[in-house]
Amino acid sequence: MIELVTLGMLMQGKMSGYDIKKITEQSVGIFYKMSYGSLYPALKRLVQSAFVTEEETNDSKNKKIYSITDRGRAHFMQWLGEPLQANKREYLIKIFFYDYLDEPTKKQNLMAYQQNIARHIAQMEVVQGIVSKELEQLENKDQYYYRVSVMHYGLDFFKMENEWLKKIIEKEEL
Repeated sequence: MIELVTLGMLMQGKMSGYDIKKITEQSVGIFYKMSYGSLYPALKRLVQSAFVTEEETNDSKNKKIYSITDRGRAHFMQWLGEPLQANKREYLIKIFFYDYLDEPTKKQNLMAYQQNIARHIAQMEVVQGIVSKELEQLENKDQYYYRVSVMHYGLDFFKMENEWLKKIIEKEEL
């Protein structure tokens, strides 16, 4: 994932490793963390794969400037165009970079993901109904308070996410 986030940041233009980390923290840092200890090995792999070029600045800090290559751009765009998946919030990273993606692919992926969220909501509402009935029959419902609260959180989260997806599909003002 770090390689793809790095490529996405480099789509904006040439950057040093420090700049990549700083912009990542300021933009997607709330749901994606990157350390220098993982960034610089990732940059090395990207250079070796010819997805990125490295340029020495020869200034007092000997910092290196990285640029995305056409091959790196094609690799990034291929990943970006793939369907959205909920694993480890990768979909938020992809959506963050969706300004680079063509409209039809964006809309198709967002709508497919929203349908998936709607299925999750429906399933969770069924489970919530079953659990509520079972809880009514128990004497000490408080023993299950925190477990049930997590289920409610999940349902509320998916509903919020579904509303957000509706807004960005229609490009409503946020």
